Amino acid sequence: MATTKTTTLTFRIEPGLKDAVRAAAELEHRSIANMIEIMIRDYCGRVGVSIQEPGFPANNLKRKAK
Repeated sequence: MATTKTTTLTFRIEPGLKDAVRAAAELEHRSIANMIEIMIRDYCGRVGVSIQEPGFPANNLKRKAK
């Protein structure tokens, strides 16, 4: 369970895309919010974008050199 504060992200997407995310979340027994987090982390990992983790300095938020 997260021990740090979270922030809100609000955005609009097409209904079909929301349905697809909901279906993916259900397949993995996750909430939609958690499924979106997993998808973001996966994408960032694949393209080399660092994610600031709690307790680490914010200056690590740049793309990793390839």
